Amino acid sequence: MSMTDPVGDMLTRIRNGQRVGKPNVVSPASKLRLGVLDVLQREGFIRGYSVSEIRKGVSEIAIELKYFEGNGVIKQIDRVSTPGRRVYSKIKDLPKVYNGLGIAVLSTPKGVLSDQEAREQNVGGEILCKVF
Repeated sequence: MSMTDPVGDMLTRIRNGQRVGKPNVVSPASKLRLGVLDVLQREGFIRGYSVSEIRKGVSEIAIELKYFEGNGVIKQIDRVSTPGRRVYSKIKDLPKVYNGLGIAVLSTPKGVLSDQEAREQNVGGEILCKVF
């Protein structure tokens, strides 16, 4: 069975895992998913992740969720750009998520970056998701 929105699936697994208090969740691996997880780890929204190979050519990612005083660090995680409706933004039009308290994750020509990193590198791109 093919998946139409792999990044959306991973974000939903993270959201659901934090709601029930799981220490970690598992998702199939891809380069784009690893890029998004890199940004989430750099910004402090997840504890970490590890990639393991199930069998030749098939890998999965174990994502360690982060909690503070019993509550999930991620309050809200939403997909912006979907396979049916791509959302692109110029550097001038990049949104501020919750007035700078949250982040937007972008896919740019320089890789997957947070909105702050994209502003520093002066590059726009596709807005993948918003995290608060």
